[in-house]
Amino acid sequence: MADQKTADILYTIVDEAPELASASFLPIIRKFASAAGVSVGTKDISLAGRIIATFPENLTDAQRQSDDLAELGELVKTPGANVVKLPNISASVPQLSAAIEELQSKGYDVPTYPEEPKDDAEKAIRARYDAIKGSAVNPVLREGNSDRRSAKAVKNYAQNNPHSMGTWASDSKTKVSSMPGNDFYANEVSATISADQAGDAKIEFVAKDDSVTVLKDGWSLDAGTVADATFMSANALGVFLAGAIEDTKADGTMFSLHMKATMMKVSDPIIFGHAVKAWLAPVFEQFAAELDALGVNPNSGMGDVLERVSGNAEIMAAIAVVTADRPDMYMVDSDKGITNLHVPSDVIIDASMPAVIRAGGKGWDQNGAKGDTNCVIPDRCYATIYDESINFFKANGALDVTTCGSVANVGLMAQKAEEYGSHPTTFEAPADGTIRIVLANGETLHSHDVEAGDIWRSCTAKQAPIENWIELARDRQRLTGSEAIFWLDANRAHDAELIKYVEPALAAAGVADKFQIMAPREATAQSLKTITAGNDSIAITGNVLRDYLTDLFPILELGTSAKMLSIVKLMNGGGLFETGAGGSAPKHVQQLVEQNHLRWDSMGEFCALGESLNFLADSQGNAKAGVLGRAAEDATQGILDHNNSPSRKVGEPDNRDSHYWFARYWADALAAQSDDADLAAEFAGVAKALADGEAAILSELAAVQGPAAEIGGYYRPSIELKAKIMRPSATLNAIID
Repeated sequence: MADQKTADILYTIVDEAPELASASFLPIIRKFASAAGVSVGTKDISLAGRIIATFPENLTDAQRQSDDLAELGELVKTPGANVVKLPNISASVPQLSAAIEELQSKGYDVPTYPEEPKDDAEKAIRARYDAIKGSAVNPVLREGNSDRRSAKAVKNYAQNNPHSMGTWASDSKTKVSSMPGNDFYANEVSATISADQAGDAKIEFVAKDDSVTVLKDGWSLDAGTVADATFMSANALGVFLAGAIEDTKADGTMFSLHMKATMMKVSDPIIFGHAVKAWLAPVFEQFAAELDALGVNPNSGMGDVLERVSGNAEIMAAIAVVTADRPDMYMVDSDKGITNLHVPSDVIIDASMPAVIRAGGKGWDQNGAKGDTNCVIPDRCYATIYDESINFFKANGALDVTTCGSVANVGLMAQKAEEYGSHPTTFEAPADGTIRIVLANGETLHSHDVEAGDIWRSCTAKQAPIENWIELARDRQRLTGSEAIFWLDANRAHDAELIKYVEPALAAAGVADKFQIMAPREATAQSLKTITAGNDSIAITGNVLRDYLTDLFPILELGTSAKMLSIVKLMNGGGLFETGAGGSAPKHVQQLVEQNHLRWDSMGEFCALGESLNFLADSQGNAKAGVLGRAAEDATQGILDHNNSPSRKVGEPDNRDSHYWFARYWADALAAQSDDADLAAEFAGVAKALADGEAAILSELAAVQGPAAEIGGYYRPSIELKAKIMRPSATLNAIID
């Protein structure tokens, strides 16, 4: 249960490996923060917590909990907000269903997710769940724009201790394949809402018989909002996917689909399902009735298909025949036979594509062998950044991480900006007809003729966040003097509207000569050229590119995106400090359960903590918090300098060891500083105890590794078992508690 008071710093309860790590790290944070009079509370934004908060009616008083996400959503609009946000699950349907099943097994009377609602009651249940799945958290909390960059300590470490990089060959067959037309990019239209057009709009579907169905009503569009609409042709998508499979086979490469079904929770699972159907096209054609009767939903992935048809020998045999005729498949886990099409949440483009690029364009096939791959990214809006990266490294070889510069990012994401806020305004066309946006004044803003199954969506970016984004970009460029590029494509409708804001704002500030505006492909080439020469660049981007680039460049430069400084300067004055990516967290949990070894790296948490304390010092005038923050930065440097980050292998230091060392370096820095004598005196004893207890603490931490660990659940682990597993050193606990 989350703390109910509003503390000075709020630390989020999340999921998977980051949440397990919190069981070890949060007591340390509270111990040190209390010395500066800083309270540290928690708010539960985990998937299980959000489910429980959504369905309180059948739960006991002990089971119910407050809607912490909603409370945080209000808090981040206040000047005093100070939130440390760890990565949470952006749930796909399979993940959501698994979490529900686990809660039900624990006695929570929450309803099962109805994938195909049979009545109004089930439709209502599904609507409540649909508000939870996908990117439910980030649009609520991100009431500001993003400032992401490499922490100095992390960058120094990466250059002095270079991570492995694959070798690029100029004749590599790895490539990106995208639709040649009729995708979201091709069909996009955009306009900026005028004062006369502002108000509650609606989205309508007009059938061929002129009957009108309202898809979305009461949709508020403010003056100055950039409002887009577009669609992807289902027929064109199917033709493209079939061609991509054959093209892959002809090239002798692996087939790989790269989507973001967790964030684009309506559109991308549908596209993913089309890929599953294309891969098994003969099976879906021959056994359509049988598959329907078995409840097969290709949107849930190949794993769900195979599970549902496992008892039908004829269908299984047909699948085997088709599979044998297909090209090799990019594998998520070749040891377990988990393919790229297994489940939509397994392959997340902003993690999967940088991994391929870092590895020299290589993926892994079903035998665990490396090979070139056809990276299938159907829509062209952002596929070009990966295509251009591959082209660049084919021509120039792998990035030299010992000398390369950095690409920082200023991202437009406040108030549900762009595609990541489009879930309530994305629809699968129910039949042939027209989908249109009708404004409050009766005017039709955008209209598309669609066919049954086409994926239509509308996105917005509000005026205040756009203006704040431009201002933040100006500040970062002024502070750093770095190359600064707005990644905007004048030939894309949405970007053209943003350029109408950017150019006058830069001109009015007299800084137009310090910025460039480039389409993503050209901006990618320029940025790679800049960092290869050892210089820095600032990528000023929209929301999706923010997400993609803050994985792509850090994974190339640092070996990981989990160690980035990720600061959201909230528009009303508060601060949201994000701690990095969680894409590999499921594998980390699996290893902990099997071997009691957690390889999750809390470097993102270390960096965010220092920033949060420094922000608190400035915003509340708490000088002691500033001392704590600076000392936390020294501790972060200590972790890197002494190579105390977790190892991947059982029997070697893991996440819990890194927390001990962070506490030790933090206490050492506080004891050694001269800015606050009281803190120095208080932590001198702590530093000595941690140093004297080193042998015992490390021995106690090492002793528990190897045997299986019981945490009492994946989505809702036991608080007591988490603490037992993650705090196994009695010596360390006595010092901290």
